[in-house]
Amino acid sequence: MKKLIVFTTLSIFGMSTSALASEIYVSGSIGLVDQSSSSNSGETGAFTTGNLGDGSTLDVAAGTEYGWDTEFDGGAAFAFEIGKKTDSGLRFGLEGLRTKSDVDTHTNVTLGGGAIGALDAASIASSPDPLGVTVADVVADGQGDIAQTALFVNAYYDFNKQGMLQPYIGAGIGVSDVSVDYSPSNIQVVDDSQTKFAYQGKIGVTVAFDSPFEIFGEAAYRATSDVETENVLFPGNLDIENEQTSFSAGVRYTFN
Repeated sequence: MKKLIVFTTLSIFGMSTSALASEIYVSGSIGLVDQSSSSNSGETGAFTTGNLGDGSTLDVAAGTEYGWDTEFDGGAAFAFEIGKKTDSGLRFGLEGLRTKSDVDTHTNVTLGGGAIGALDAASIASSPDPLGVTVADVVADGQGDIAQTALFVNAYYDFNKQGMLQPYIGAGIGVSDVSVDYSPSNIQVVDDSQTKFAYQGKIGVTVAFDSPFEIFGEAAYRATSDVETENVLFPGNLDIENEQTSFSAGVRYTFN
């Protein structure tokens, strides 16, 4: 995938200007991120739970399914792009992106297909003594975040090239290093990262002035395949969904 991005980028910026008139531009933007809720799912390794609240424990077999739902607070996005405009309305860019959203809460914890939110939290904390608080109460106190640093190769089409208001659509592919920290009630459950193939779609509008500067606003949807992480609280893996929508505003400068 990295080879594909490098090849595509060189192709974009290596176009012959005699065949396709073009202008180089740079842009920067900031925005708000709506990180979609994640239905986390995975399988455990073999382990024995802590106190279930009644003095008993449970031997959990390797391969037992478990999971929970996670909701996120609104986050922030920062992006920088260098690209080429063409007279045809096509535009190409190489975009660097950073986003981060804090965890709001976790809910609906299951193990082996059954809900365990009502159990004493000692059961998942491997404590021999009851903690006096339920699993649901512990995980409800969110904490942690999901963050990603991504590189996209984008293609756009600008409408109404001669007008002041220039709507556009765009799409891109790339790679994203996604970092996940789940630490409800300061109990570390996941602290892992993975680089994944990423894709995005955009829609926006540019406000052009009689100068090299333009301002623009855009909405983008982007996603990766599930982020595969390791559970550090008890043996097991956890797949985390990663989808988001962002709303950004920025400035673009074109070199004539």
